[in-house]
Amino acid sequence: MTTLDRYFFAAFVRNFLIVLVSLIGLYVVVDLFMNLNDFTKDKVGLWPVVQHIGAYYGAQVSLIYDRLDKLIILAAAMFTVSWMQRNNELLPQLSAGVPTRRVIRPILVGVLATTMLAPLNSEFYIPRVSEQLSVNRDDADLRKPTQVRGGFDPNTKEHITGNAAVRAAKNPRVNPDGTIRPDDRAAILNFEYTSSIERGSELIHLTAEKAIYIPPGSPGEPHSGGWKLFGAMPVEPQRILAETSAGQPERVKWKLPENIAFLGQGQYFLKSAELDFDGVTRRFSWYQYADTPSIWEALNKGNAAKHQLAVQFHLRLTRPLTTLIIVFLGLAVILRDQNRNVLISAGMCLLTAACFYVFVEGAKYFGDQEYLPPVLAAWLPVIVFAPIAFVQFDAIHT
Repeated sequence: MTTLDRYFFAAFVRNFLIVLVSLIGLYVVVDLFMNLNDFTKDKVGLWPVVQHIGAYYGAQVSLIYDRLDKLIILAAAMFTVSWMQRNNELLPQLSAGVPTRRVIRPILVGVLATTMLAPLNSEFYIPRVSEQLSVNRDDADLRKPTQVRGGFDPNTKEHITGNAAVRAAKNPRVNPDGTIRPDDRAAILNFEYTSSIERGSELIHLTAEKAIYIPPGSPGEPHSGGWKLFGAMPVEPQRILAETSAGQPERVKWKLPENIAFLGQGQYFLKSAELDFDGVTRRFSWYQYADTPSIWEALNKGNAAKHQLAVQFHLRLTRPLTTLIIVFLGLAVILRDQNRNVLISAGMCLLTAACFYVFVEGAKYFGDQEYLPPVLAAWLPVIVFAPIAFVQFDAIHT
């Protein structure tokens, strides 16, 4: 890279950081002052409040960047090129015979480098903080009960639901035998389980006052990878109450499936590989916070939201391409007529970006609603706008 290349590259990085800090800082300041009471509730002293605010917005920043990465990169490139034009840094190089595309090459290198930040953010950081992204502002230690959205496994026809869920403690206490104390484990209150018996028409229905989830391979646990039920009904597995045709109660035999073990009076262990605590409590749009391998795995398992998962999977593949398309479209608007006023060029650039955003989000909406195939919903913006971006960028005066 020449001295001018390093200068323009540094200018792009500087503008990128300025736009990034400005947008994220504006969101944090506005949101913080509108919801300050939620952060100070049940807190004593300044330091706990600061820790709570830092933990909450440390996760939210990743989500903000995930939503605005295209706009941030485009704005950084647009400001860099506009500043070059305003300071007459472009005209002398054109007069010396240097093509316009060669002049802005370091800016395109910066665009490529920053484009890779969004996939890294969505694949590695957001999945790690996905739980913090779904909590309320006043739930600092993730110990408040959360909603049980229910889970269904289409392969085994199992369904789990409940009234409320309690997350596992961040620093769980350990018993002398190496097991974690029940109060520090993830649990569901008023637990309900329904499943068919050996694919027959008869249903198994279990209810429990409390169900504790024990992760696979938990040390010291004779049963793991499922739910330990307390205060369960029926109390015993062999005999339950049923009604005869005359409406009178009658004792009947109940066959215990292989995935349910009777542990004692009112206690069972329900082995469930797919319906774990996250699968029962996560939002219906959980895949937006998941990494691509997890989305692919859920697709292969026949998840109920298979169409939305497929759209999200293909959007992950097209994301770098759509970022490059919107940048090339924006730069083409600014550089095609270098005599145009800088403010007018910037406004036209943002208008073009807005049209592209609307098209991308519209295609995604029609894909989620199953009006378009998932592949077409994700790749349609690339198919439509990539040729336009190439033609417009190629038409830049050199």
